[in-house]
Amino acid sequence: MTALSVLDLVPVRQGLTPREALHESAALARHVEALGYTRFWVAEHHNMEGIASAATAVVIGHLANQTASIRVGSGGIMLPNHSPLVIAEQFGTLASLYPGRIDLGLGRAPGTDRATLRALRRDATAADSFPDDILELQAFLAPAAPGQAIRAIPGAGTEVPLWILGSSLYGAQLAAVLGLPYAFASHFAPDALDQALAVYRERFEPSQQSATSYAMAAANVVLADSDEEARRLFTSVQMRFVGMVRNERGLLQPPIDDIESYWTPAEKHHASRMLTCSFVGAPATVASQLRAFVARTGIDELIVASAIYDQQAKFRSFELLRGLDI
Repeated sequence: MTALSVLDLVPVRQGLTPREALHESAALARHVEALGYTRFWVAEHHNMEGIASAATAVVIGHLANQTASIRVGSGGIMLPNHSPLVIAEQFGTLASLYPGRIDLGLGRAPGTDRATLRALRRDATAADSFPDDILELQAFLAPAAPGQAIRAIPGAGTEVPLWILGSSLYGAQLAAVLGLPYAFASHFAPDALDQALAVYRERFEPSQQSATSYAMAAANVVLADSDEEARRLFTSVQMRFVGMVRNERGLLQPPIDDIESYWTPAEKHHASRMLTCSFVGAPATVASQLRAFVARTGIDELIVASAIYDQQAKFRSFELLRGLDI
């Protein structure tokens, strides 16, 4: 079976606070851990009312403390926002507290808008040094060399596993050259998925961390006991993506009965294109679709985003997914 993991953006639901969202995320992590999921990732986003994972390393520590065995990590840390030394210290601390359980996925996008980027004190050209920053970070996480003047403490020697995240050929090429596992953000940017995976595998060079290529793809999955209920639950996801089109990134909304009355034809086209890698329905409906997706892409692992409004319905969706033979 394909390894299954969870990408959770710590959504703040309408009517709840960030504190409650963080508690719900921890409850979900415990739930999927008991179901046997491989890892639980959160992502760095800033100045977004409906996402409570901005302090990503802090959230990972909270989740790791609330669980016992599942791998916990970032999907991802936007490295150009940070000093490699600081990230090495943060994740070295996490690895020291929770050995063998921490992943460090890295992206080069800002995870926010231009105005917030300035508030982060980020240099707009910082993404240009992304490959060098990864190598610097990797060196800080490696065993310290004799006489090394600057060390990450904690961090040195923890060798936290690095992943490269992306939604274009750039990340695929970089992951291949560095010999690192690669995760593609097809849950919102699916267009280059197949080409990126092909490039990654063709150009992969073995490294100390990874002897062979390892590819993960993200998808939106909403399962329920009936197709009708799953489609209704999925309207919360659809409204969130319409919010991206409208530049309105608010709280996660409860599902609605008629999505067609919510979006314009242009919004429907744009949001639906971003949501191409979405699998919605009862288990019998979704199982063959997911098997075809895994067979087509050849991925080693599927990481699932599921912005379902109701927490119990979200739990049920992950239970149903775990029961599928994919």
